[in-house]
Amino acid sequence: MSLRRKLLLVALCTLALPIAGWLYVRQMETLLREGQAQALLASANAVARSLVVTGALPPVSASNWYVESSAQPITVDGYGDDWAPLTPWSQSLGSHGKLLLAGDDNWLYLYADVRDTRRTRADADDANALAADHLILALGNANGQRRYLVASAAPGALAARPLDPPVDGLPEMIPAQWQEDGSGYRVELRLPRSLALRRLGVGIYDATAGGDRMAADTRPLLDYSDKLSGELAQLVPDQVQARVLAPQGWLLGRSGRLNTLPGSDGQPGWFAALVYRSLLANRLEDANLWAQDVPRLDSGEVRRAAGGQPATVWRSGEERGSVVLAAAVPIERAGKVDGVLLLEQPSRTVPLLANRALLGLLLTSFGVLLVAGGILLWFATRLSLRLGRLRNAAERAQFNDGRLDGLFDSGKFPMTDAPDEIGDLARSFERLFEVVGSYTDYLRTLASKLSHELNTPLAIVKSSLDNLEHALQAQDRLPADAQPYLARARDGVARLGALVRAMSESSRMERSITAAEPEDVDLREVVRGCAEAYRPLIGTRRLACELPAGPINLHCAPELIAQALDKLLDNALSFTPPDGWLRLSLAATPDGAEIELANQGPPLPAAMQGRLFDSLVSLRDKATPGDAPHLGLGLYVVRLVAERHGGVASARNLDDGSGVAFSLRLHGMPRPRL
Repeated sequence: MSLRRKLLLVALCTLALPIAGWLYVRQMETLLREGQAQALLASANAVARSLVVTGALPPVSASNWYVESSAQPITVDGYGDDWAPLTPWSQSLGSHGKLLLAGDDNWLYLYADVRDTRRTRADADDANALAADHLILALGNANGQRRYLVASAAPGALAARPLDPPVDGLPEMIPAQWQEDGSGYRVELRLPRSLALRRLGVGIYDATAGGDRMAADTRPLLDYSDKLSGELAQLVPDQVQARVLAPQGWLLGRSGRLNTLPGSDGQPGWFAALVYRSLLANRLEDANLWAQDVPRLDSGEVRRAAGGQPATVWRSGEERGSVVLAAAVPIERAGKVDGVLLLEQPSRTVPLLANRALLGLLLTSFGVLLVAGGILLWFATRLSLRLGRLRNAAERAQFNDGRLDGLFDSGKFPMTDAPDEIGDLARSFERLFEVVGSYTDYLRTLASKLSHELNTPLAIVKSSLDNLEHALQAQDRLPADAQPYLARARDGVARLGALVRAMSESSRMERSITAAEPEDVDLREVVRGCAEAYRPLIGTRRLACELPAGPINLHCAPELIAQALDKLLDNALSFTPPDGWLRLSLAATPDGAEIELANQGPPLPAAMQGRLFDSLVSLRDKATPGDAPHLGLGLYVVRLVAERHGGVASARNLDDGSGVAFSLRLHGMPRPRL
């Protein structure tokens, strides 16, 4: 990974600032919410105690029939069309029926829907009416209770027949409508409000299932109370909606309306609302569950309050960007919960403050992030450029043979005057290259210096040996046993002379390789010419030459390549048996060409394969007296030729173990720029 990318990653660490700010704003918003929730709970508890003290809420039993409010008169025809808006809040009637009760200023309407696919029919006046499918309707007022039988053998109008003695204030006959289909039957009727009913009982008898024919589920009636609503209006704070609910969640009274319209601060935009709901607000309840006009609320908070535990919840408001805080507390009398008080307060302060704080923080953080990122990017770019200058200077300073460029003739290196760490690094590079340069020059000229310095001592030793031999022979005083020692001394001097000449030749060869001029040639002709020249030199050995069908053009120095092949052949002949074989091949590569000379012979030692092309390294046997010494310079010259052509020299054992192969991979020499 580049330095600029690393510093950009460091710049991204500044993202921790907006994240920390977001956590802080979220915590602040949570504290604001908790403060508002505690304040609303305190108000709700105070209003609940006031309702108990004033007696505005009458005692409520554990089970009741709730009478929903009807804005329009209901047509009594036995069909449920007029009851459709009230159907979601139907009340269970036995195991296979449901009951709907509604009222207006004059009438109490009843609608019973019974699921019964196997019918036993009889009219209410029939003797066996109680044995057929029927409803038992029980009405109760301050004077008592009276039951009525509702049954019909066919759809249409009917009259409910009384089963009990007369009771003051309760009717003798009750008109009703009976409708049925394959799924069951429906009964619809209405009763005058003037009856002042306190209790209502409804029972379903299924002739197929059996049971108590006269049973009815009798419960007190509950409905919306204008008196209770008036009491609430005097107790509830401004801009707060209050609802009194029965323990089962039925609405008994209500005061005020929620105002979630935009205030003086305006309405937040869709983006601000999205940011608030996504990043800040905790989970909000759906507004549909808390609709203002529903007759019953069955949320978890209401159930908790009905169990005696206060609860608060934040929910979405009806308008965009608004939230509503709801607090539900139990209304207790003598340790018994008679109802639930629900206070709801709209809030735009919390989301507006949180949005403004978060958006301001985000804008500031991203501005700081952009500035910090820009500064770090500029710094990384400048640092990368300075390091690139050091890298380029270091790469240009040294050639492959260890010689240094003339860049240091004047003792200059880039950025050595800089006062920072890059300047220290540049000065260290400069000192390092000065030391390496002087040492490289010393090593490069060591051979020529040694050859020059050793020539005179060798000449003295050789002349001294000659003079000694002539003097002893002239006087006939040369002992026979001294002649081998004299021969060995002459042989040592000859070997030292050959060594000095080879060292001098190596220095000249390096300079000649460096000064060679390239040209465009076809390597096939170069290799073919070398192969033809080698055949008379290899004796009884066999030489195979494998060339490609097409030309291989390369910008190179052909005399250097021929010289390298001469060295490889000389090395191969030293290890190939007299009846062995050699193979010279040429092949094209994607970026140049490869020349390989394989020969039969012993494999290369694994420890020496990486050192064969170094100077003064040889695998040949030590020379016997009188033989010319092997200095290990041949393969070193091969390596220099390969490197001069931008390539590499390598050696390997053949896969079948029959011999070794030396290869030259050449890329060509650079063309001079005009």
